[in-house]
Amino acid sequence: MPTAIISVPIGKLPPGHLILTNGVSTALEQLAWGLLDPGDGILLAQPYYGNLVAHVSLRVGATVIPVSFEPSIDPFSLSAVSAYHLALTKWEQSTGKRVRAILLCHPHNPLGRCYPSNMIQALMQLCQEHQMHLISDEIYSLSQWENPIDNIPSTPFQSVTTINTAGIIDPHRVHVLWGLSKDFGANGLRVGAIVSQSNQQLHSALGRLSWYSFVAGPSDMAATSLLEDDEFTAHYLRLNSQRMRAAFVTAARFLRDSRIPYRRGPHAGVFLWIDLGTKFCELHPRERMGSWDLNREISERLQAQKVMLAPGGLFGAQTPGWFRLVFTHPEWYLVEALRRIVVALS
Repeated sequence: MPTAIISVPIGKLPPGHLILTNGVSTALEQLAWGLLDPGDGILLAQPYYGNLVAHVSLRVGATVIPVSFEPSIDPFSLSAVSAYHLALTKWEQSTGKRVRAILLCHPHNPLGRCYPSNMIQALMQLCQEHQMHLISDEIYSLSQWENPIDNIPSTPFQSVTTINTAGIIDPHRVHVLWGLSKDFGANGLRVGAIVSQSNQQLHSALGRLSWYSFVAGPSDMAATSLLEDDEFTAHYLRLNSQRMRAAFVTAARFLRDSRIPYRRGPHAGVFLWIDLGTKFCELHPRERMGSWDLNREISERLQAQKVMLAPGGLFGAQTPGWFRLVFTHPEWYLVEALRRIVVALS
């Protein structure tokens, strides 16, 4: 049985609770290697950031099981937990194999929302019942902003590390990932971390593996200098939040005025989940909304306008026509890109 380590808030984590890696992609792959065997299943809600699939499957050999939701179900609500249970049950019964973990992207990529604590606790209970691990990828945790457009209450981010697991889940089954690349725009530094507060056996195993994924010395020094400068960090995060809010408002208003739907309610991260299929089929009635050829047709038109949007097929979209738009650009650049999107659909 793993040795217990007392859980503490994310800002007060002892060094012994962390394993540093050269990026969060490496952190997820190493954590999957430590927790999963080839053929094991891991649940991931649709839509999802497509590269998460590669991180847990290419070398680890685990199988990602998409969790789909009925249109009436909010994937961030308690009612969504039953979808996780259904996906788990169907996969285990059909394959005879075990689901070993749930992977959350929190805040979510590409939907830009945070999971409320009651939802996370319900997923913890599900993990406990089925002896699974809960992995929370919190790489956008400091990238929150006010959404003044959609009139939908936002859920403040709460790290999984701050939730009291007593009576809910064995704490050695809870793990968090974080890094500098998104919140601080420092992808090139390659600094990531696995936070596991109650699993000494996992630390022992991954500590040996980490010999092959050390953080580079110059990156270590730069990250330390950054994170020890509280005044700069606080100023940077405030300014970053303000600029993300302004960019979101520009994009959301443009999309609304152009009658292009997007998934409402984002308040974290740098993207919008937009529905280009509905608008395109209104303008071109012969096109079929139910066909995945729709994504190819729209992508080709976007490329002709020299605009690159990630198609929903790369994100496990349940229906065609959806794309991920990254809106954190200078205003003139963003407006020009949005204008070209409208031209591409016409």
